[in-house]
Amino acid sequence: MSTGVHQRQLSTAEGFLCGGLAACIAVTISNPAEVAKTRLQLQGELAKGGGLKVYNNAFDAMIKTWRNEGIRGMQRGLGVAYAYQIPLNGSRLSFYEPIRRTINRTFGWSNADQIPITSVAAGAASGAIGAIIGNPLFLVKARMQAYSPALPIGTQRHYKNSFDALATIWRTEGIRGYIRGMDAAILRTAMGSSVQLPTYNWTKNQLVGHAILPGDSVWTFLASSSVSGVCVCLVMQPADTALTRMYNQPTKKLPDGRVVGALYKSPIDCLWRTVKTEGVLGWYKGSLAHFLRITPHTIVTLTMNDVIRNLYKDLAWGRSYV
Repeated sequence: MSTGVHQRQLSTAEGFLCGGLAACIAVTISNPAEVAKTRLQLQGELAKGGGLKVYNNAFDAMIKTWRNEGIRGMQRGLGVAYAYQIPLNGSRLSFYEPIRRTINRTFGWSNADQIPITSVAAGAASGAIGAIIGNPLFLVKARMQAYSPALPIGTQRHYKNSFDALATIWRTEGIRGYIRGMDAAILRTAMGSSVQLPTYNWTKNQLVGHAILPGDSVWTFLASSSVSGVCVCLVMQPADTALTRMYNQPTKKLPDGRVVGALYKSPIDCLWRTVKTEGVLGWYKGSLAHFLRITPHTIVTLTMNDVIRNLYKDLAWGRSYV
C-alpha cells in the first residue's frame, strides 16, 4: 500500500537548487566548447563569402585559444556562467514538472501521463522563465567569451570581470542594456527547452518501460541525456546563432537618447540578414562546437540532476520515499 511518504515530491525551491547545482557542474566541462562556439558564430558576421577565417573549425578554435590565451581563455566567462546556470537551469528543471502537471490537470489528464504537447509546452514555458531571469548574465557571458586579446572576432569589449561588465552596461546602455537580446534568449531557450526534458523523459520511460535499463541506473540517465542533447542541438542552433550576434553587436545612440543595436532589430531580423549575406549555413556556424558543448552539458546536467535529487532525498527523507 502506498503512503504519502512514498508519493512525496521535491518542492519547486528544492528542485531549483538541485537543478542549478547540476548545471554548474556541467558548465565547468562545457565552457571551453562554448567559447569556441561563440567565436565561430561571430566569425565572418554579415560578410559575403564568409569573410576572413581566423578559426577553421571547433577544434582549431579551441587549440588556438589554448595556445594564445591559456586556461583563462578556454574558461573565459566561467564565473558569470555559474551565476547564469542557477536561474536558467534551476528554473528549467524545477518549473517543468509543476507546469506540466498543471496543464495536464487543466485538461483532465493524469499527472503521470507524459503527453507530448503538454511536455513541449511545459519545457518551452520553463525555459522562457529562465531566459528572462538570467538574461543580463547571459549577455555578459557572451560578450566576455567573444573577447580575445590575441585573435579578435566581432565587436570586442574588455570587461575586467562580470561585476565590471554589469556596471559598464548600466553606465553606457542603461536598463535597456540588461534586457538587450531578451527576445532572442526567450526564442532560443524555449526552443531548446521544448525538446530537452520531453525527449529526456520519453527516452528514460522507454528504457525503463521496456526493461532495457533500471530506472535508478546512471546508464539510464546517460543514455536519456545523450538523446536529449542531440535533439536540443538540432532544434536550437539557428536561434543560438542569432542570440550570440544580438548580444555582441555594436550599439549606437539615437537622437532621443536610446541606445540600440547597430546591426539587428530583432532575432528574426538577425536570422534574415544572416541568410541574405551568408546563406543558410550562416545559421549553422559553430554547429560542431555547439554539439560539443550542448551534448556533454545536457548529459551532465540531467544526469547530475537525477543523482543530486536522489542524494538529497536520501539525506533529507531517508530511503523510505522510494
